[in-house]
Amino acid sequence: MLKARFVKILSLAGMAAFLAGAQAEAADKAVLLLNWYVYGEHAPFYLGKKKGFFAEEGIDLDIQEGRGSALTVQAVAAKTVPFGYADVPTMIRAAVKGAPVIATGIALQKSPMSVMGFSEKNIRTPDDIKGKTVAMTPGDSMSQIWPLFLKRTGLKEGDFQVVSGDAQTKLNAVINGRADVLLGYAMDQSMKIKDATGKDVFPVMFADYGINMVSSGIFVHKDMLGENPDLVRRFMAAATKSIEYAEKHPAEAAEAVLEALPKAGKKETLQEGFELTIPLYHTDETKGQRPWRVSDKIMADTVDLLVQYGGVEAASAGDPKAFYTNDFLPAASQ
Repeated sequence: MLKARFVKILSLAGMAAFLAGAQAEAADKAVLLLNWYVYGEHAPFYLGKKKGFFAEEGIDLDIQEGRGSALTVQAVAAKTVPFGYADVPTMIRAAVKGAPVIATGIALQKSPMSVMGFSEKNIRTPDDIKGKTVAMTPGDSMSQIWPLFLKRTGLKEGDFQVVSGDAQTKLNAVINGRADVLLGYAMDQSMKIKDATGKDVFPVMFADYGINMVSSGIFVHKDMLGENPDLVRRFMAAATKSIEYAEKHPAEAAEAVLEALPKAGKKETLQEGFELTIPLYHTDETKGQRPWRVSDKIMADTVDLLVQYGGVEAASAGDPKAFYTNDFLPAASQ
């Protein structure tokens, strides 16, 4: 009798191990290629992976750092990776030129674009920029929208001086005192400056002056929507849980990044950078809804700004709804 029970226990244990192994084997391996080296904005993905949200959806997630939004878009368009997380306006610029990509969720729906400098310089409004030196990167997305910021705020190019250079040169100009402010993302470059100097940074947000366009989002190759729609739905479900949990546990989100990438930065600035990201997740139209679900209005506004200032031809822009879909997201409210 005892022997029979022992054999039964072993059989049950073996069956459990077999089922666990089968489930693990059945998990879809999926790469998420980010827009850049990891910073606070990316924390929800690392926390979601750590908490098992992607595993629960049958996804074995591999998060990889990127080298710029344009390269991430190219990788998704070439089917080198299935999922990209990068600047959606950059994706739109590629799509109008024929890249077969589409956004399946927009994370940042309020623009992080800003002109920022050390808080101690007391540059709080556009008028405070007069007589100052601005560091920018010619040709990047922010420098393209900058003329609209000047128009909306009544500034003229003669009101300030300009220092030009690549992304790192722009940072160094402010850090080393050769520029008073730079054009950058409120939760990204500000944290890099703070990490380097220990000083607080104040961003003058473009969105506060009526200039708003979406920023980072998830996008896939269009073929994937037809070939593996279930994977897209499961990925977006896990990504939704990841942001929702991270919003309530920002310290845990920063810790998850450092557990995966110990050299990603300082916990304090990773957390602060993520906390600066949270207010960007919704516009008035999507307030109260779950993350990633974007309104038709802000997407239309984004495409309109790209046509006016971002180098996109009106004839090729077409219908803004061609660049995104909410159809693969979980319900708008829990």
